[in-house]
Amino acid sequence: MQALLDVILPVFLVIGAGYGAVWRGWFSDPSVDGLMSFTQNFAIPCLLFRAIWTLDVGPDFDPFVLLSFYSGSATGFAIGLIAARYGFKRDWEDSVAIGFCCLFANSVLIGLPITERAYGADALQANYLIVAMHSPFCYGIGITAMELVRARGTPVRHLPGKVGRAMFRNALVIGITLGAIANLSDIRIPGPVTDALDMMIRAALPAALFGMGGVLFRYRPQGDGRVIALICFVSLVLHPTITWTLGTITQISTTSFRSAVVTAAMAPGINAYVFANMYGRARRVAASSVLIATAISVMTVWIWLSLLP
Repeated sequence: MQALLDVILPVFLVIGAGYGAVWRGWFSDPSVDGLMSFTQNFAIPCLLFRAIWTLDVGPDFDPFVLLSFYSGSATGFAIGLIAARYGFKRDWEDSVAIGFCCLFANSVLIGLPITERAYGADALQANYLIVAMHSPFCYGIGITAMELVRARGTPVRHLPGKVGRAMFRNALVIGITLGAIANLSDIRIPGPVTDALDMMIRAALPAALFGMGGVLFRYRPQGDGRVIALICFVSLVLHPTITWTLGTITQISTTSFRSAVVTAAMAPGINAYVFANMYGRARRVAASSVLIATAISVMTVWIWLSLLP
C-alpha cells in the first residue's frame, strides 16, 4: 500500500496545486486553457513521438497480450457509449466522450511506475508494447465514432475523408505517426534535437496534471454521479476482469499477464479529458472521472496486485 501511495500521491499533489492555484485566483482560466493547449498540441505529441521512435518490440512479441488488453478497452467503450446514450439519455456526442473515458486507461503516468515498483524494471516490456498501441487504438476509435455521430446526414462516401482529416489534424496522432515512420525508417536524429525533445517531454506530464487541477475546479461534478460511477466500474473492475480472463485463456506469459492486468486496472488517463476538451463535450464528466477513479484506484489496484500470480 505504501508503494502505491508513493506513486499516486505525487500525482494528486500536482493536480491539487493546479486546483488550488485556480481556486485562489493565482492562475486564471485563460492560463489553464493555454497550458492545456501546450500539453495537448506540443508536449504530449513529443512524448508519444519519442516513445514510438525508440520502441523495440523484439522477438518476444505476443499478439495475445494486445488482444487481452484491447478487447477489454473496446468492450468498455461500447458499454460506456450505450449506457450513456440509452441509460443516462445523453446526446450522441456526449456519449462518445463518456465511452472514451471507459476506453483510455492511464497506462503511462500510473501504469508504468506501479508495474515497475511491483515487479521490477525488467517486467515492463509488455507495458511498452501496450503503450505503443494505446493512443492510435483509442484515438482511432474515439475520433471515428465522434466524426460519425457529428456527420449525421452526410453522404456515406464523405465519411472516410472526414474521419481521416480529423485523425491527422490531431497533434497526438501526428506525433505517433511520425514516431512510427522514424522507427521503421531507422532514422537517426541529431543529439541537440533529441535533447530538445527530452526537454519538452519532461514538461509534458507535470504541466498536464497541473492544468488538469485547474480544469477540475472549473468542471466540478454536479448531477453526474451515476455516469462517473459507471466509468469507475468499467475502468477499475470490468476492463481488468476481461483482460485477466482472455490472458488466462490465451496462456500469455506470467510477466506479460501481470503487465496487461495491471495496466487494464488503471483509472482513465488525462487523455480522457483531452479528448472531451478537443470536442467540447462531457468535459465535466471526463475531468471528474479522472480524479475520482484515480483516488479509488489506490484500493482497487492493491486488490488486483494481491490477486496476481
